Amino acid sequence: MTLRAVLWDMDGTLVDSEPVWARVQIDLLARLGAVWTEEDCVTLVGSDLRDAVLVWMERIPEGAITAEELATRMFTQVVESLRQEVVFRPGALELLQACVKEDIPCALVSASYRVMIDAVLGHFPDNLFATIVAGDEVVHGKPHPEPYLTAAKTLGVDPADCVVVEDSPGGTEAGTAAGMFVVAVPQWVPIADAPRRLVLKSLEPLTPESLRDLLR
Repeated sequence: MTLRAVLWDMDGTLVDSEPVWARVQIDLLARLGAVWTEEDCVTLVGSDLRDAVLVWMERIPEGAITAEELATRMFTQVVESLRQEVVFRPGALELLQACVKEDIPCALVSASYRVMIDAVLGHFPDNLFATIVAGDEVVHGKPHPEPYLTAAKTLGVDPADCVVVEDSPGGTEAGTAAGMFVVAVPQWVPIADAPRRLVLKSLEPLTPESLRDLLR
């Protein structure tokens, strides 16, 4: 196997957006009469918005809001926050730029919807990603392998020749199910060791060459 592409998760992997999501969830759900804690937020890290809404609705008093309205309000508030500022995860942007410099195609594969991805990418240098797969552009979100398989197909590469960079158990499961090597850097939720998986505390030690070595 030879490294043909690196496929990147966004939230919690490239940018530290999970605290933004947590703050908006806690504040908005409290205003709607629900009790929602940071521990509850952790259970949804990496989840598709469509799945998360179902969980939130179970906590909200009946008739307080519709699922569609809740999704829109939650999503809009997070997007506005991310448009203002993002914090990059340690070593993430540097590794991404190094891969691009060495002509390793990179894809962004996120559970976030396209408008949120666009808000975050406004803080990135241009032309880093050869393709982008958003959460609202697939039928099945993570932990289903469809998002990662879609990216590999678009890039024209064998999934076995791809490295996925993730932070959540669901995203890691998606990369593994797609037949890819996964580099996992858990932030909120622990991720267990497994075959074709490297669990790290930070991306800072990694280089394009060390990613190639994973597949040799």
